Amino acid sequence: MVPPHDTLQEEIALPTISMFYGIIIRMYFAPGEHPPPHFHVYYAEYTTTVDIRTCELIEGNLPKKQIKLTLAWLNYIKKSSCVTGTWL
Repeated sequence: MVPPHDTLQEEIALPTISMFYGIIIRMYFAPGEHPPPHFHVYYAEYTTTVDIRTCELIEGNLPKKQIKLTLAWLNYIKKSSCVTGTWL
């Protein structure tokens, strides 16, 4: 189930790029978007923002298991990106 949004604008601005084990990953890329590069994670009533470069939670929270799964996903994507030369 996709988490509710305050506005349709947020849904348009944050397209879903991955879903697994009830975790939803959303990210918007635009030149000049505010740093640091990050993505948004939704799980049940939890939300957080993760820094892509450092793999640190910037704000929000998730249960420990979902943090581990999210960071494992990020590491997999980063390794795959090094091989293919593209990010996502």
